[in-house]
Amino acid sequence: MMMSVKASVFLLVLYFTSPISGLEVKSDPEVSGGFVHTELEKTVSLTCLSEPQEAELVWLRNGQLISIAEGNTWGSSRLCVTPVTHVDHAAIFTCQMKNNASVNASVQLEVTYAPLHSGKEEVSVEQTRELELSCDVFANPPVLVLWQQHGDPIDLSEGGFLLTNDGCTSRLKVGRVDRAVHQGPYSCVTSSPVYPNRTKSFEVTVTDKTLQFQTDLIFPMIAGLVVIGCTTLLAIISRWRWITQCCK
Repeated sequence: MMMSVKASVFLLVLYFTSPISGLEVKSDPEVSGGFVHTELEKTVSLTCLSEPQEAELVWLRNGQLISIAEGNTWGSSRLCVTPVTHVDHAAIFTCQMKNNASVNASVQLEVTYAPLHSGKEEVSVEQTRELELSCDVFANPPVLVLWQQHGDPIDLSEGGFLLTNDGCTSRLKVGRVDRAVHQGPYSCVTSSPVYPNRTKSFEVTVTDKTLQFQTDLIFPMIAGLVVIGCTTLLAIISRWRWITQCCK
């Protein structure tokens, strides 16, 4: 009797711990360790296969339900991501049973892309003004950035240079331009473990400083002079009338 009870318990545990159904997501390009590696402008095709085949399926992107066509939900379901964009990087696509969300399978997109900077830019700046050069460095994997002047790496401890990088744009700034120090060719060079090096060139020309009127100060001054002039004119007219009346 005891053996019969133990056997029944074992069979019950086996029933509830054995997979009675499951899902599998296949991809083109192929899934590797749960990731799908792709590039910008490419197409990723995902296929969800269910067991049993009569199960109804749904797709989610980062936890949000995706609308798919009727007839593309039973037993197997296909989903295409095209063209792949920056926002698809790290996106998680999940296929799950509609009536049992605990039965699911997911893949994550790994999108690689190079920074877009290239070409040459002519920059003109007045003496003693502020200079700012910018270079696109938005990339995956992240790139190393090197700024050069006259072909040599820029020494940030000299020349009043300030370098910032927010992961999207690298900026080289000078608060007060000096022609003897800052005029000439510059370049922004990015190096990637995946893509070839890219370079953007700048030719900085420092011009003589020109006199610029500050309109935000001039207009109030003009308005003040007009008020003073009108007040003086009214005072003269009033005084003239008084003199005229006295002489009658």
